[in-house]
Amino acid sequence: MINSQKAKLFEATMASSSINNNGHQKQSEAAVMPKNHLRSDALYQYIMETSVYPREPECMKELREITEKHPLSMMATTADEVQFLNMLIKLMNAQNAMEIGVLTGYSLLATALALPQHGKILAMDIDRKTYEVGRPTLEKAGVAHKVDFREGPALPILDELFKDENNHGSFDFIFVDADKNNYLNYHGRLIELVRVGGVIAYDNTLWNGSVVTSPDMSFDEHVMSLRDFVLELNKALAVDPRIDICMLPVGDGITLCRRMN
Repeated sequence: MINSQKAKLFEATMASSSINNNGHQKQSEAAVMPKNHLRSDALYQYIMETSVYPREPECMKELREITEKHPLSMMATTADEVQFLNMLIKLMNAQNAMEIGVLTGYSLLATALALPQHGKILAMDIDRKTYEVGRPTLEKAGVAHKVDFREGPALPILDELFKDENNHGSFDFIFVDADKNNYLNYHGRLIELVRVGGVIAYDNTLWNGSVVTSPDMSFDEHVMSLRDFVLELNKALAVDPRIDICMLPVGDGITLCRRMN
């Protein structure tokens, strides 16, 4: 998610959430839905405590805890989603990866750990400062050499990659967690850069639960301002004949796109 958008969503969430006398968080009229789309907090906690936290590498725990103290921590990828991505990359035997939207590098670290020693990951974000927060942990984990970090908007970087035909079909796995208004623009380029059989993973495709609405649900203005872009992406991916798709209610929703041809 692009940093300016992250800041707005963070501020809106902090302003709209309140705590009642029983210690339970309740939502005001403009509250943002929690990232966890399971309707049982106890079940979600069971998943985390049974299979996520016990298997979390120490370096991942360290960076997760560092990220939790960051003002934009609520924008980070959840621990269960990161575990899922790490497993997926290993199952694919991916060698060459890309990440658009880095923040502190929590999901980036999970990807780097899943790649072999000679693996590479091209990482893009408009703000190097947030990446620098997690970079020492990447170095301590011994995976910093796998990361090629580039600061700036992703589209110009992708356009440069696209010009070189050697880059077409060269990426095994691509994770996108950036500005939602550009997701379709990214897809038009990434579908050519990922190899046949490779996977593009789009994060936040349930967008705080705003993709569906009911009378008892209301959302922050910022969430609603980007909702149409997420809906447009979901509709486009559903009918794209070049890919297989699978939308999962992990984290804030993640859609996997496997390139078919």
